[in-house]
Amino acid sequence: MRRLFCVLGLWLCAMAAAAALPADERAPPVPLDHLPALRGGYFPLVDAASGRTHHVYVRLPAGYEEAPEASWPVVYLLDGDSLFPLLAPTHLFLTYDEGLPEAIVVGIAYGDFDPSINRRDHDFTAVGPDSAPDQGGAEAYHRFLRAQVLPQVESRYRADPARRVLVGQSRGGYFVLWSALRDPDLFQGRIASNPVFAPAREQLFDAPAAHRRDDLAVVVVSGARDTAPRVQGAAEWTAAWTGRADAPWDVDLVVLPEGTHAASIGEGYRRAMLQLFGQAPVPVR
Repeated sequence: MRRLFCVLGLWLCAMAAAAALPADERAPPVPLDHLPALRGGYFPLVDAASGRTHHVYVRLPAGYEEAPEASWPVVYLLDGDSLFPLLAPTHLFLTYDEGLPEAIVVGIAYGDFDPSINRRDHDFTAVGPDSAPDQGGAEAYHRFLRAQVLPQVESRYRADPARRVLVGQSRGGYFVLWSALRDPDLFQGRIASNPVFAPAREQLFDAPAAHRRDDLAVVVVSGARDTAPRVQGAAEWTAAWTGRADAPWDVDLVVLPEGTHAASIGEGYRRAMLQLFGQAPVPVR
């Protein structure tokens, strides 16, 4: 019995010592290397302005290592906590079934769904007369994306900065549309899935910033079973910008007849990516 207590005491001491170690000296988390559809890389990134740590996950294309001279389109996923593990393998399947070009897929994650850590309601909303006190961080998040996330990814991996795509769902979809107006050239393609149109809805119809590129595109995905205000907002936004001479991008609306707000993101991604890359769906054989 004494021997058992000694062993138990040593184990507790070891656990206490491990907990006292700095985070970067503890045992690493379970790797994704044995899940090849998600295999690539990971790095934490501290927002220089807010001091908050974001977690950046990277899925590399099949054949990445075998083609050291190649550069690849790069897809940036907002809400990477949930969208990265879903859409990174989806992209692989789209190359199999639809002939979609391979791409580096990047998930920008908060690391938790707890609102004290996951600040999407703040980061993906602009300041407006109807903003809540904890909203209105879009400008700061856009700076973080432009000044830190993109340079870090594109210095670590062979990502082609001329072929960037930004993907956002719900509030992330709002941010995608908002960023399309503030910095049209930053992404060649943008996908806004079931975007929310508040707060600061009026900013999504403002005059866009100057742009140089003529190959830009925005795809809005709308699930017909989403709420009526979001369905209406998607239709109104695409109709307004389709008819505007100052639109910096081609605009398309993809309606999913059975689509819901969140659960149809896989099909929305499929349809929107095929639209962006000019791919017709491959006939079923």
